[in-house]
Amino acid sequence: MGTKVIFTLSRTMGSYKLRIIINEGDIRKVSLDGKPETVEELKIKVKEKCKLQDDFNLMYEDPDFGYSLCNLDDIGDLPATKATVKVISLVTLTLVPASTTSISDASNVSDDTEILSTYIFEIPNFSVDVEFRLRQANLQFLRDQTYLNVPRDMKHGILEKLAEAIYKFDAYPNEERCHSVALALISKHPCLREPGSPDGCSGWKNSLTYKMGNYRTKLRKAGCAEVAINRGKKGAPEMASKGLKRPKRFEVNYLPDLPEGQNEDRLEVERKLLVEEMKKRNPSGTVIASKMDQTFPLRRREIVEAEPPVKTLKERWAALFTERQVFSEFNRIATTNLENDFFGAVDRYTPRFVPIFKSKKGSVGEKLAEIVQQIDSRVSRLQTLHALVLQGIPVLLGDDPSNFYNTSFDSDSDEAWAQVSVGLLTIISEDEPLSPNHLHLDPVSTAIILEGGIVMDNLQNLPQALCLLFGLSYALHLDYPKAMKNTFNFIQRVMLGLGENKLPSKLQTLKNLLLS
Repeated sequence: MGTKVIFTLSRTMGSYKLRIIINEGDIRKVSLDGKPETVEELKIKVKEKCKLQDDFNLMYEDPDFGYSLCNLDDIGDLPATKATVKVISLVTLTLVPASTTSISDASNVSDDTEILSTYIFEIPNFSVDVEFRLRQANLQFLRDQTYLNVPRDMKHGILEKLAEAIYKFDAYPNEERCHSVALALISKHPCLREPGSPDGCSGWKNSLTYKMGNYRTKLRKAGCAEVAINRGKKGAPEMASKGLKRPKRFEVNYLPDLPEGQNEDRLEVERKLLVEEMKKRNPSGTVIASKMDQTFPLRRREIVEAEPPVKTLKERWAALFTERQVFSEFNRIATTNLENDFFGAVDRYTPRFVPIFKSKKGSVGEKLAEIVQQIDSRVSRLQTLHALVLQGIPVLLGDDPSNFYNTSFDSDSDEAWAQVSVGLLTIISEDEPLSPNHLHLDPVSTAIILEGGIVMDNLQNLPQALCLLFGLSYALHLDYPKAMKNTFNFIQRVMLGLGENKLPSKLQTLKNLLLS
């Protein structure tokens, strides 16, 4: 989703006043000399005023659709007197292997640096003889467009080196990722293009898919735990004896091996230093990120193999229960930027959810009536509209959110939630009436409940809390709550695109409605 900036425009004495929201704690006010005549002119003005370096697209809140976001293609689409425009950065960063550059290294520039999960693959250098033959073949291709008839030994060397490089990113690359590597290969070495193939690399993609399976088999025989666990009881009885479950939610780094030259004792020392850093009044974000990267394999072993209580994990890994590290941990596990992808999907689907809610009849329509009423009765802020939509999704999917979305006064004791295994808590002021049928959209704060205790509080809003809770389900290796299983699977499979293309019927039906 990238950097989000929201502009509210209103016309005053021939100029436009802009209220610019960078984030919840950074809100600015600037002016433009008159209304821009085109979208491109508006983008130039926005780029100058906000000192944005990267390309971006514009969306605006359309009052005809309950102030839901739509693409801004025509400047005339903006309301005459007041409008809200959202800027979404199009920048992507290269995802680099943890063995060469860690997340903490990338964030040394700034503690606020966003790590995106875009899969940009750099073709490695092959052996000396293969590189020599490729150089000669590329020169021949440039002269007369002659494609190389790749010898068997040369193809083996290329695929072996590519598999080794891919594994540093992803032990189980899907078809799309193998395709992206194949495209990068023929882009760097055009002599390897396949005449007759629609994209010039279909054969390389298929060969890479098979090669990765062979490469995992070789690692499995060598005792690599991360791939051995996926053979189940028949292929890895030593894993089954530990009661380990196979990864089912497309975790890329499910149970990584310890780094070369490290052992559990050394990483335990780093963990203790991390605990001491978290006790400081102003802990260093750079130090925390570095040590969380370094201790990731130790933490995954502890969480996946021992499955300790959440309370114990919070004592041992306090940094894991901070917003930044929840998102970073999800990136380590799934190589996906959770925050960007989650809110990007919410932005995309919200305009479709509103009419879907209104179209429902019967018992589902009755349950959605309160949400629809609040959408219609107020000029909703974007985050308010998001909160309403996220509370309506479980109803559409047949889940029971009654014990998941909880509300209390700010004076209530935390002990009241001892029976809640997984849920969100909206904390409201004593002055606001507590009603089980009313959705409280202006809370004092929001919190996350796990195993009967509040593990994260003072969160911005309900959408942010739900996003973080989903991240914690991966970071802490938690099962999805039974009463909300369809909703969490919808977030995983549809919103984040993690999983096979074939969906359960309820999820497929809703996805079809959203795309219709």
